[in-house]
Amino acid sequence: MGEKAEENKKQKRNALINHAFALFMSKGTENTSISDITQSAGVGKGTFYYYFKDKNDIVSYLIADKAEKLLLHALDALENHDGAVSVEDKFIIVADDILMQLRSDKRLLLFINKNLSFGLYRKSFSGRSASKELDAAAIFREMIEDGSKWKEPDLMLYTVVEFVSGTCHTVLLNDSPVSLGRYQPYLHDCIRGIINSFRIQ
Repeated sequence: MGEKAEENKKQKRNALINHAFALFMSKGTENTSISDITQSAGVGKGTFYYYFKDKNDIVSYLIADKAEKLLLHALDALENHDGAVSVEDKFIIVADDILMQLRSDKRLLLFINKNLSFGLYRKSFSGRSASKELDAAAIFREMIEDGSKWKEPDLMLYTVVEFVSGTCHTVLLNDSPVSLGRYQPYLHDCIRGIINSFRIQ
């Protein structure tokens, strides 16, 4: 009985999450109400408020969830990369993979908007990640292990994520002011510069 009740609760929560995301993708976040979500998911408003405080809460959850999936895909790309790479190269491989994923899914890019840093940094690295799969803090610590000493490594990560997400949004969305391909060499140099500024020489 207990297992069946737990499974039922899980199904309702997943229905809310899945239907909310589908509606946000088709109608936009602003044009989607809690009533739209509950009606689409086939549950009452009380069920929604059992799992989420308000619409912003489910939006925040989904941003974190989608951002984590982007990161997991990028970490697979890093793991499958041939040859030894520097800390800087690791960050560049991960950043490039995430950018390519977002370039191929403009709707997801619009949903995440410039909140990629919110999804990856505030949720994943504060221990309140959307999934149980990702221990982002441990992954980050492993990425920067090369014998170097670092000044405020968490701030380094935050700075890289903020820089990449902030500068690449319009490039990905509109090829403006330049295409991603043209921008990438400059982006890579900036990432190297940020990381080097946090390395204790």
